[in-house]
Amino acid sequence: MAWNEPGGNNNDPWKNKGGRDQGPPDLDDVFKNLFGKFSKSGGGNGSGGSSSNLGGIGLSLIIGIMVIVWVISGFYTIREAERGVVLRFGEYSKLVDPGLQWKPTFIDQVTPIDVQSIRDQSSAGSMLTQDENVVRVQMEMQYRVVDPKKFIFSVVNPEQSLSQALDSAIRYVVGHSQMDDILTSGREVARQRVWEELQDIIGPYDMGVSIIDMNFKDARPPEEVKDAFDDAISAQEDEIRFIREAEAYAREIEPRARGQVNRMNEESTAYKQRVTLEAQGEVSRFEELLPQYEAAPEVTRQRIYLETMEELFSNTSKIMVDNQNGGGSMMYLPLDKIMDRQNTNSNMSLPTNTTQNALDGLRNAATPDANGNSRPTSNIRGTNSRTGR
Repeated sequence: MAWNEPGGNNNDPWKNKGGRDQGPPDLDDVFKNLFGKFSKSGGGNGSGGSSSNLGGIGLSLIIGIMVIVWVISGFYTIREAERGVVLRFGEYSKLVDPGLQWKPTFIDQVTPIDVQSIRDQSSAGSMLTQDENVVRVQMEMQYRVVDPKKFIFSVVNPEQSLSQALDSAIRYVVGHSQMDDILTSGREVARQRVWEELQDIIGPYDMGVSIIDMNFKDARPPEEVKDAFDDAISAQEDEIRFIREAEAYAREIEPRARGQVNRMNEESTAYKQRVTLEAQGEVSRFEELLPQYEAAPEVTRQRIYLETMEELFSNTSKIMVDNQNGGGSMMYLPLDKIMDRQNTNSNMSLPTNTTQNALDGLRNAATPDANGNSRPTSNIRGTNSRTGR
């Protein structure tokens, strides 16, 4: 039966043996008594010495745990792409390399800085060009930290400083450029000029960064006149395309023309050599005929004449007929065969009797008469191969 129920013994557990009422223990008194035991030193009776020894052991244990925690909390790791900037009581101390490191907690402070990754910083805005036109330009800068110490201590906020320097460089270059250059063919020049101007701006600050690249992302006119500028840009692009096509056509035609010139030069050289050799051959032939001519000049002269006339008449449509000794008889000439042979560029071969008659007429015409004069050539009549007359 509970102590406070009717019929119970009414023994209050919060009453001490002396019969006085006592409430729950006060936490402040408990902690005060505990710290009081730890703070007591040795001396006095036996019970007091035991309490002092217990308090000294507990304090040493707490101090040891705190030291272990402090030592463990000082270990940290620097990644491969980072370098650690160590500050001792807020002042720069050293740089640490990647790996597991240790620092005294509450004394040193380590700030890891990525020195390998490429960082981006962009800028965009509406700007006024040199020809007093408004254009919206957007550019992006890529940079990398090369000196962590300078990156932290050279300026208060390096990212903000780089952004402001980029804005200043872009506005300076755009303000000294024509709008057409910014919108069309002058983008590469503007990009290079912005890069150089940015290097000049951040150079005195010595921020410990290196500009890797500068990208010209966009440049466009205001929306109110965008259509007109699009037409102008399209016309300029067509002009450039036509120029490229013309240059390509010229590059195609020029080698072909040079080839034709070289071919004609080679043909002319070959023709020159051929004619020279033929002339030399003719000279050699006449030199060989010279002894024969000296031995029999009239016969040699007549033979040369006949050979020459035969060669000439073989390439013509005219047929020479000696009608001096004719008795009015009609000769048959195969004109169709003659014309066919001329069309195929072959040598014309006349029937034996016709050729013989032609050669006899030529010989008679070239033979001098009794008085030493050449016979008149009126007896040689030309017959047209087409008409037969």
